Amino acid sequence: MDIKPVKLGNFEIGGDKLSILAGPCAIESKDVLFTVAEALKKLTQELDINYVFKSSFDKANRSSIKSFRGPGLDKGLELLAEVKKEFGLPIVTDIHTPDQAAPVAEVADIIQIPAFLCRQTDLLVAAAKTGKIVNIKKGQFLAPAQMKPLAQKVVDSGNDKVLFTDRGTSFGYNNLVVDMRGIPIMQEMGYPVVFDATHSVQLPGGAGECSSGERKYVSTLAKAAMAAGAKALFFEVHPDPDKALCDGPNMLSIDMAKDVFKICNDIFKLVNKKSI
Repeated sequence: MDIKPVKLGNFEIGGDKLSILAGPCAIESKDVLFTVAEALKKLTQELDINYVFKSSFDKANRSSIKSFRGPGLDKGLELLAEVKKEFGLPIVTDIHTPDQAAPVAEVADIIQIPAFLCRQTDLLVAAAKTGKIVNIKKGQFLAPAQMKPLAQKVVDSGNDKVLFTDRGTSFGYNNLVVDMRGIPIMQEMGYPVVFDATHSVQLPGGAGECSSGERKYVSTLAKAAMAAGAKALFFEVHPDPDKALCDGPNMLSIDMAKDVFKICNDIFKLVNKKSI
């Protein structure tokens, strides 16, 4: 089956140009959002990459009740709307309950379904009915082939604008692994696959009351995903990851992002037979 590109504004995800979804894990402040948005917009324009800004207003799946979650729905959407207005960027953010879908759709261009919630029918249907692109993150507990019925829930709800995102699979204690076969397996279903290179190096619960991560492997996995044929990449990027309030150990700094984005774009062009 041919991959059906998903139209977003003036570009396509799944077409002949690399798309990147990237930004801070959780919304910490306007300053952090604007710093990352400005830097990554400039970088992706220089590299001729499609760019979607990502950040979460709430990180509901936390190891501890004490963990930082973000500013919440209302304030979070207000800040994301400011990013959209200031930088002219499309927005992707995640929802955790069906009632969040409609208000999020007023700001976001892509509604993301978190991996642990990917089978929740009411959540998928609510996201689908907004008419926005629905990015379904593959649960760490699912095989790639199990994603097809989840996409069908969205399609049967009247929306065929679907993306899949792979973010690794649970493997033993506090670890994830990535089976690169999953990328072509899911794309054979006809939907573009995004590879989440930063969550794939996460060590869930690896630091006791919070997750840890192995940032040094982000580039390796991102490059491998490009070679395996992924159509887009997902990164969490922060001005100072070691001081981030959420997911710092697996996030990239802006400087790291520059090198990773460039080499991944080069590999994408080679795989898709585009001259560098």
